[in-house]
Amino acid sequence: MNLIFRMLWVIIRSFFMERLEGRYTSSLTLHVLPNDIDINFHMNNGRYLTICDLNRVDVFARSGLLKAMFKRGWIPVIAEHTMTYKKPLNIFQRYEVKLEVQRWDDKYFYMTHTFMVGDRVMAEGTSRGCVFERGVGVVAPDRAFAAVAEDRKK
Repeated sequence: MNLIFRMLWVIIRSFFMERLEGRYTSSLTLHVLPNDIDINFHMNNGRYLTICDLNRVDVFARSGLLKAMFKRGWIPVIAEHTMTYKKPLNIFQRYEVKLEVQRWDDKYFYMTHTFMVGDRVMAEGTSRGCVFERGVGVVAPDRAFAAVAEDRKK
């Protein structure tokens, strides 16, 4: 990830935000920076996916999953991601990106991502991700939640 300073900001910010339990959502307000743009001077389509990563890091940190993953050597993996681009985000434009974990099954978490300027939707996406344990495979969401609960008791 080439957004190390933004990622550090998200992690530090998470210590001062409310903890997430039950409903897993994230909202970040950002600006389109010069390193986010393409030759058309609007945000590069690949950058949207990277910004979605920041939302996920926020959810991981605020829910306790980040700590649980580090402690157990688990890694987050995105299995599928789609984006629909409606309007461009221009250089220096302020925008809000929201993530909501819609549901999960025995293997994956299903998330929606919405990029907004005011009340206008600029881009929307969906992703399907999981927690992965090397040598074992996918960690079931229920097992991940149990690990978070176990860590909170300590």
